[in-house]
Amino acid sequence: MAGILRNDWNHVLENETEKTYFHELQEFLENEYRTEEVFPEKQNIFNALNSTPYNEVKVVLLGQDPYHGRGQAQGLSFSVGKDVRIPPSLKNIYRELHDDIGCGIPDHGNLSKWSEQGVLLLNTVLTVREGQAHSHKGQGWETFTDKVIELLNNRENPLVFMLWGRPAQEKLKLIDSSRHFVIQSPHPSPFSARKGFFGSKPFSRANEWLKENGGEEIDWCIE
Repeated sequence: MAGILRNDWNHVLENETEKTYFHELQEFLENEYRTEEVFPEKQNIFNALNSTPYNEVKVVLLGQDPYHGRGQAQGLSFSVGKDVRIPPSLKNIYRELHDDIGCGIPDHGNLSKWSEQGVLLLNTVLTVREGQAHSHKGQGWETFTDKVIELLNNRENPLVFMLWGRPAQEKLKLIDSSRHFVIQSPHPSPFSARKGFFGSKPFSRANEWLKENGGEEIDWCIE
């Protein structure tokens, strides 16, 4: 897996992928992919990092773990392929996007437009068994994504961290909020979106901060 990182993440995470816990994670995943139905497909596990190079990240949009329905997860948090039915969490994201900055509601769930502009669509855990949310929790992914957040926190140019849901918010301790802009809210799932995700205006707030700090704003609207 370590060799699958195809940009500057390969260099900055080089030491991490040589650690004992990561080798144990690799062994666990080899067995899981051999004996269970696991998402996303192996080649898409690191899609978020490969789609948004370390030095180009402007916004980190942090979720929990991948969609666990067949054909959904593609290695970008909250995103699905254009031919896949839009999941409820993403429908709620689109609703907030519309209410916040007036974007039209897309008819597909592919968020790669965001990742291409510097939005790192990361989950705290990067794999999952079919139909079993959080089934790969505690196997080492949290340590790996802790390192990703630490590296971004240490970067010279400050950025926006969107922490959606409790697992994402556990990363707050790794972020210097005096330098970076942190937006926390409940997860956009149907179970929690009404508890503070709706009305949180993450997209306009992120753009406002980027603009004030000399950064380029994100075009959040999906065609």
